[in-house]
Amino acid sequence: MQNLTLSRPRGLRSKTTSRPRLLRVMEGISLWLAVALFFVLQSAAARASESPGTGELRLMTPSGQIETALALNTDYRVNVSALLADTRLKQTFRNTSDDWREGTYVFPLPEKASVYAMRLHIGERVIVGEIKTREDARKTYEKAKSEGKQAAQVEQQRPNLFTTRVANIPPGETVTVELRYQQRVTYRDGEFSLRLPTTLTPRYMPGEPLVDDPKPVAWQQGWAVPTTEVPDADAISPYTVNPGDVPAGSHRAQVHLTLNAGLPIEQVVSPSHALDSVWRGQQVEVSPKGDGVTMDRDVVVRWRPKREQTPSAAVFHEQYDGEDYLLAMVVPGLNGGQSLSRELIFVVDTSGSMAGESIRQAREALLAGLETLKPGDRFNIIQFNSTTSALFGSARDVSADSLRAARQYAANLSANGGTEMSPALDRALRQQGPASEKPSTQVRQVLFMTDGAVGNEQALFQQIHDQLGGTRLFTVGIGSAPNMHFMREAARFGRGTFTAVGSSAEIGSQLGSLLDRMAAPVLGHLSASWPNQPTAFPERPGDLFQGEPLVLVARGQAPVGELKLSGELPDGTPWQRALKLDAAAPGQGLHRYWARQQIDQISDQRIYGASEADIRAEVTPLALAHGLVTPYTSFVAVDQTPVRTREDKLKAESVPTLLPAGSTPGMLRYPQTATPSSLLILIGLAGLMPAFGVFLARRRVFG
Repeated sequence: MQNLTLSRPRGLRSKTTSRPRLLRVMEGISLWLAVALFFVLQSAAARASESPGTGELRLMTPSGQIETALALNTDYRVNVSALLADTRLKQTFRNTSDDWREGTYVFPLPEKASVYAMRLHIGERVIVGEIKTREDARKTYEKAKSEGKQAAQVEQQRPNLFTTRVANIPPGETVTVELRYQQRVTYRDGEFSLRLPTTLTPRYMPGEPLVDDPKPVAWQQGWAVPTTEVPDADAISPYTVNPGDVPAGSHRAQVHLTLNAGLPIEQVVSPSHALDSVWRGQQVEVSPKGDGVTMDRDVVVRWRPKREQTPSAAVFHEQYDGEDYLLAMVVPGLNGGQSLSRELIFVVDTSGSMAGESIRQAREALLAGLETLKPGDRFNIIQFNSTTSALFGSARDVSADSLRAARQYAANLSANGGTEMSPALDRALRQQGPASEKPSTQVRQVLFMTDGAVGNEQALFQQIHDQLGGTRLFTVGIGSAPNMHFMREAARFGRGTFTAVGSSAEIGSQLGSLLDRMAAPVLGHLSASWPNQPTAFPERPGDLFQGEPLVLVARGQAPVGELKLSGELPDGTPWQRALKLDAAAPGQGLHRYWARQQIDQISDQRIYGASEADIRAEVTPLALAHGLVTPYTSFVAVDQTPVRTREDKLKAESVPTLLPAGSTPGMLRYPQTATPSSLLILIGLAGLMPAFGVFLARRRVFG
């Protein structure tokens, strides 16, 4: 017994010296695994973090990629005739999966686009879309989808944001939705320009969620949830991904423009893409170099007529449905020799959507704006993200000290947080300091620099209208895919003008032209007198800045007589001009342009208290008569032959847009899938395994 008793402690000592070492090793492994799991989950949480505003991104795929079965490619064919551009846009959806698919694609169009036709291409078959009320179009589409018929519907969410839905795409097959839309070409400072948006910056959705406890679902249309201020947030928040997250070759665009300016064209350039241009007399064929472009930025094309051919006036005529339509453009050619004394308030968006190249452009734009200030001017700088702050408590006189402080302030601007634009507008438009501090002859101007990535545009337009007073608001669109609808309309309600800066290289030219216009005299109190008193837009032309054309469109006016224009120069001198209408050139699509102007004017009545029901009642018949997509009318096309049986399940998919070029990865918005939940469960079980091993080791030691 004694030998046995003496031998056991020796054996026990041998095991107890090895087991604590094993225990320590397992504890170390467990600790390192826990650390690794922490960073994995932290990364996943960061990728699925709450997006700007209250819209919430639910989950992501385990590899950080979107699991998509629909490949998207687009084809733009643009024909420019004088002041109007007519575009045929084809959206091709290719189902790369073994399942039947329904695709939802939220996409941008030019901010004043008038969508007037749709066709659905299925193999050799072409189904012509019908314009219906939005409710009837949805019912027709949903019925066709449930019956297994192939169908497509196109809706307007914002004037520059639309949705295409395509039902019952067979496995391995391709369907194409063809849209036709019209837009006005921009003419400014002797140069024509056209912008084709291919993607959009994720928008900030202010307000509180409309649901108390939004829970993850297997599929949803957008990354945002409806809020009190943006009730359709889920409909305007397409997922935003990297080019590597979509099927190979997807999200490519073919672009071809035919320019017929009616004048010899001297130069065609693009700040966004390298171009191939071929002259055929006065017509120019233009395409970006290479085999298509990645859909991660706007395609911008500019062309300039020969100097001796620069237009000062033009008139176009069209007959549609028994009515005459006239479009007239006049460039007054104001004298820019005078200079205005002004109070200039710079407002800079420093929210998270501006991170990356956009905030660098904003800093450069602000510094360029500071250089235009002169003795006798006053200024201030306001920045906004989730909060609003300013360089000075109120506008300061221009001096060496104030400019030095402003340049330092501009250099330190950085981007983060949400896009709470309303408080910044309030501070900029509100008169700061005693009224006696500002000379009575001084013009008050606000230069607003932003990407416009907000979902509550209408509320902001209302605010500008209500608070503007004697101030003039000018907007600068920053980034590769700014919200140009916000830029244009904010400037319109602000009685100013707008521009877009797509890159640092454009700051000198584009922003310089805007700053020149801001400093130049204004032709005010404009009025137009037509011979036959037609229905014409704009009814009150308002003010005109240097280099800006006056464009008017009328229905019910034959091309006879004269259009008489009058206004007042800054020194009070009367200005008059007469334009002969019998020299009108043939035009196309003038009736759609006129209808769009009337629809916009009716929609503006919200600001004056008109109800949504009254606006709908006026807009709907007008849109149906001219075949236009509006918030109340949609196109729908249905192939009457069923192709999917009830046994075949239909999977819904939201086709993403690409992250705008120059944006930071923090702007990615990945969709929810069913994969992450099971993955996270496995990760959790894997994390428990080392702890379970330690538990077993402890039992063997102490049990």
